Amino acid sequence: MAQPLLARLHAKYPGSRIDMVAPPWVAPVARRMPEVSEVIEVDLRHGELQLGERWRLGRRLKERGYDQAYVLPNTMKSALAPSFAGIPLRAGYLGESRLGLLNRIHKAGPPREPMPLHYARLAEPPGVKPELPLPSARLQEKKNATAARFGISGTYTVLCPGAEYGPAKRWPHFRALAARLATQVVLLGSPGDLKDGKDIPGTNLIGKTSLDQAMDLIAGAAMVVSNDSGLMHVAAAAGRPLVALFGSSSPEHTPPGSVAARVLWLKVECSPCFERVCPLGHFKCMNDLSLERVLEEIKSLS
Repeated sequence: MAQPLLARLHAKYPGSRIDMVAPPWVAPVARRMPEVSEVIEVDLRHGELQLGERWRLGRRLKERGYDQAYVLPNTMKSALAPSFAGIPLRAGYLGESRLGLLNRIHKAGPPREPMPLHYARLAEPPGVKPELPLPSARLQEKKNATAARFGISGTYTVLCPGAEYGPAKRWPHFRALAARLATQVVLLGSPGDLKDGKDIPGTNLIGKTSLDQAMDLIAGAAMVVSNDSGLMHVAAAAGRPLVALFGSSSPEHTPPGSVAARVLWLKVECSPCFERVCPLGHFKCMNDLSLERVLEEIKSLS
């Protein structure tokens, strides 16, 4: 969702070098972005200040002589390293007590606006709206033998039944869907999604692939069906036919940025609630999204 910002910066500063500081869990995605020259992988623990580590990161960045820094997270600690590095322009949203750490501060747009737009605003001076439409996200495909390595050949459909945020984002009918598909089924997800993939027929690779391997398998899929998750955005950026299932979250806030994607969202009266677990107990937003509706959408994309 941040890639349209990188594309705009790349267009504004032709020939410039854009590097990305990223944690290990997202670094493989960043390395496939054509706008990114180098990924600086930094394993900083969530929720911890780690002032010494951020100081040392700032020193590393200073040695590289960057002209500009764009700080995407809203936390105070995420703005420390660019400040320690003395980077001349440090742009971001005001966020969490960042006066003095940032020197080009933007005001946030409307609540729950599309995240690609939220990030792309940073490419413009404060108060200037980005030109629409925004560039689409796109990841470079690597040529390798990942499918063969896992014994997969021919046409296959990828199902992503998990969602890290919580059960309110997980469609409960993936098992029935897998039983109705004509192609072979490949299940992908992180180790935290193991429970969600249990008893779904197909080649279950949940928790068994690296992120790079999962991206390779998605890039080779004939179809992807996914909850609102990181792998959904990977499928969109890979340009694969995608059916994206939304319940407690909103495709208006975290849309799959691809013309090959179809969003299914019932938008019941209590949705989006953005809760991890249905606060009303009925889970209508996902329970009532029928198997037949999803199959119809798959057919329309095939």
